[in-house]
Amino acid sequence: MPLFFACAASLLPVVLAAPAGACDMPPAKVEEVADKVFVRPGVHALMTAQNRGGIANIGFVIGARAVAVIDTGGSFCDGVALRAAIRARTDLPIRYVVNTHVHPDHIFGNAAFLPDKPTFIGHARLTPALGERGAHYLSANRERMGAEALAGTAVVPPGRTVADRLEIDLGGRRLVIRAHRPAHTDNDLTVLDVETATLWTGDLVFQGHLPVLDGSLRGWLAVMEELKAIPAARAVPGHGPPSAPWPAALAPQERYLRRLAADLRARIAKGEDITTAVTRAGQSERANWELFDEFNTRNATAGFAELEWE
Repeated sequence: MPLFFACAASLLPVVLAAPAGACDMPPAKVEEVADKVFVRPGVHALMTAQNRGGIANIGFVIGARAVAVIDTGGSFCDGVALRAAIRARTDLPIRYVVNTHVHPDHIFGNAAFLPDKPTFIGHARLTPALGERGAHYLSANRERMGAEALAGTAVVPPGRTVADRLEIDLGGRRLVIRAHRPAHTDNDLTVLDVETATLWTGDLVFQGHLPVLDGSLRGWLAVMEELKAIPAARAVPGHGPPSAPWPAALAPQERYLRRLAADLRARIAKGEDITTAVTRAGQSERANWELFDEFNTRNATAGFAELEWE
């Protein structure tokens, strides 16, 4: 999982050359969750050299005239493997790459698609977020994963941004891209494949893997109510199974975030300091999630800072 800390840094849309043999990986194993909708499932883990950052659900949709990629993975090599999976199924042009948000496990594979010259699409706030965090994400993950695992990885900003809603046509396949208010991050997008009623949620939905808060707790709870109104049959969560029934897919995450908010509000009302409150809030959910210890305290800290000013 990426490190969720911002720093002042310049945006680096520079492609770093990958050494020969750096990406000697087979095509990614993908699952067809609906007609011509393919998902590469991630693993519930932190980003490591061994998994090449392949921890998020990423994938693609094939239309009659073109392909759209939804998130590209956690490294250049992760993106190369996804691109190979696309080329094993179609030679149609890869016309769009949609980045659902700023976190490295979803965007660090972008450079693998530069030879296709697609339109990179992101939230209107994605470019400034990359400007603040991009260089730090690269350096921090190189230090943790090793330079070889991230060879060729670069920050690639969007060429087209979405402030509200955008439709793209792949040829008989309409994708509706929506920008959301601050929730998981301040730059979350969802992508609805209208033809198959498949909703790509990015990290607005977690299953199995503890949700990670890097935006607004109150905002995320509000956005989940808005998401329920989207007419989808299934969701592709950012982390979890390759697809899940919609809107039932939201239930475990909603339970956790509401429990976290209720615990924090109760402890704030009792006058507990942040150090004490964040070690106790949300603990009743521990058995329900993987990576709970890695992220719950961080979530509680962010939530406390937001809710104490209600």
